[in-house]
Amino acid sequence: MATLEYACEGLVGVLTPQANTTVEPEFNILWPAGVAMINARLTSPKQSMAERLADYAGQIETTLDQFANAPIGAAAFACTGASYLIGKDREAALCAKIEKARHYPLVTAARAVCEWLNLLQAKHIGLVSPYPPDLTGQSAAYWQGAGFEVAEVVSVVDEASEFHPIYSLSAGDAGDGLDALADKNLDAIVMLGTGMPTLRPILERNHWHGPPITSCMLSLAWRTSLVVQGQQPSAENAMAWSRGEAWGQRMKFLGSA
Repeated sequence: MATLEYACEGLVGVLTPQANTTVEPEFNILWPAGVAMINARLTSPKQSMAERLADYAGQIETTLDQFANAPIGAAAFACTGASYLIGKDREAALCAKIEKARHYPLVTAARAVCEWLNLLQAKHIGLVSPYPPDLTGQSAAYWQGAGFEVAEVVSVVDEASEFHPIYSLSAGDAGDGLDALADKNLDAIVMLGTGMPTLRPILERNHWHGPPITSCMLSLAWRTSLVVQGQQPSAENAMAWSRGEAWGQRMKFLGSA
């Protein structure tokens, strides 16, 4: 593998939904020193979110072609909604097919969240959902099919947005969703989607009395970073990421700017 000036610890190829305004900013906060990314946009002319997600799922392999022969160590699929639609079995088969053909793994946000939950032995979970009801239901079915009990769901969707009901959400909206679950009997909370801002709410609650928190973006960055750095996942490094030990100072610096 080539050594790159700005990616001496590893280069990640990221697949991002076309109008998503959160993936690149949050990844740029989350990547450890020496890990960098290049980005490709998943595009679709369809009008409904469900139709676009189906298109994104169907074009993963061709979108990876945008990276040509760049020496990426892993690809990160930053579109959790598409995983819900294809289901965990087709998702796993697709990941295996891509790794065999391209010689690098495809890490999906949904599978990264599952690994984070399993390492923490979390079975009884709560969801903070920015999705409309139908996609929230498909999300819950995905987690339940992966062996988790979805005990609580809080919706923070912004239906009034003229831009996008997910990408227009604020960190405060996301934090309100967390606070609604703070006193519930849960093993963990998952903040859904790669478009809802999640890092500030997670960092602000890193010493709270509620259950451990992850988000799709946080789990995806954690798992992909470990892959390109040749490290193994553990409950300890999963929780260190959720506490913001490696990225929290960068988030605080941005907040003070």
